[in-house]
Amino acid sequence: MNKRFLSVILLLIVGLNFAAIGFAEDNTEDNAKDNAGDHLDIKAKTAILIDYHTGEVLFEKKPHDKAYPASISKIMTLLLAMEALESERINLSDEVRISAHAAGMGGSQLYLEEGEVQTVEDLIKAICLRSANDASVALAEHISGSEETFAKAMNERAKELNMKDTNFVNSTGLPHENHYVSAYDVGLMSIELLKHDQIHGWLTTYMDEMMVGKKKDKVQSLVNTNRLVKEYEGATGIKTGSTNEAGFCLSASARKENMQLIAVVMGCETSKIRFDEGMKLLDYGFANYDSITIGRKGDSVGKVDVYKGDIEGIEVVLEEDGHILLPKGVEKKLEKEIVLPNHVHGPIKRGEEIGYMIIRVDGKEIDKINLVSKVEVGKTNLIQMFKKTFRNFLNS
Repeated sequence: MNKRFLSVILLLIVGLNFAAIGFAEDNTEDNAKDNAGDHLDIKAKTAILIDYHTGEVLFEKKPHDKAYPASISKIMTLLLAMEALESERINLSDEVRISAHAAGMGGSQLYLEEGEVQTVEDLIKAICLRSANDASVALAEHISGSEETFAKAMNERAKELNMKDTNFVNSTGLPHENHYVSAYDVGLMSIELLKHDQIHGWLTTYMDEMMVGKKKDKVQSLVNTNRLVKEYEGATGIKTGSTNEAGFCLSASARKENMQLIAVVMGCETSKIRFDEGMKLLDYGFANYDSITIGRKGDSVGKVDVYKGDIEGIEVVLEEDGHILLPKGVEKKLEKEIVLPNHVHGPIKRGEEIGYMIIRVDGKEIDKINLVSKVEVGKTNLIQMFKKTFRNFLNS
């Protein structure tokens, strides 16, 4: 009896140990990615590293803490400007009269004079390189009529982008107790700004100059406040900021091959620290992850028959680029499933959703991309319907 009792106890102990070991292994595997960047010591109050294509977060430090953003607020100013240009509400050649309010801005500025005229293009260039507050206010007034109205538009756009820890009071980032942004939200608006190809040229220019004053008799040198544009390989922007209240801030983006990352650091003690920590985050991302391109926007994935349309079939294409992010050195099984109907009925709009593509990694769905019509399809008329029916009759 004693031997039998001891045997049962030993089996129970061994069984519990295996269960504990199995649970520990499963937990470690599930959290491996979450803990991948735990060793990084980022000297900033709040920070984040985001993959541009997927929006996946690779590192974070208090990412949703509200912080004074200083001039990285101008990322939203530039975004609204790009959208106004694309909708043709404004043009690069528009002449903008500098108001007393714009000319009176402190901090980083071009020292624009009240009453002088500058083009939209030069104001955007001054914001991207010099981080000029007077240029930012002048552009905001040109787009919305007043800086106050423009700030409301900034908040509306922030809400659309799901920026939950943000409130803008001005277009510049000059200190105000109710003007704040989280590092995560800076990442969101940075991604959105980089979708506009036209902005890239200004964000990556290191030096330029402008003529200012009513008589255009003064030269202002423009040197990009983001020195990573010159010093970090593959840098694509974006914006710096600093005030006594905010400390030193940076939203830095860089691209290497298929991969593009955005690193945000806020509340750093010195300018050197913000650039060092920004580069540290970018280096970490590029060293540890790979971006795999599933397909490009407009890539054809198949054809679908059309009933009651003025054409018999449509080509179906990807609605947007498809990318996935994987840790380097880890083998994963990648699968693509295309889901399309056997036929559709006309009429069909160009870009109308027809089906979707499911992306799976190791059997787990990680993305779904809409498949849309490449062309517009009109409704068939009686003559076309008769011809199609007669042709089908002959073929059969």
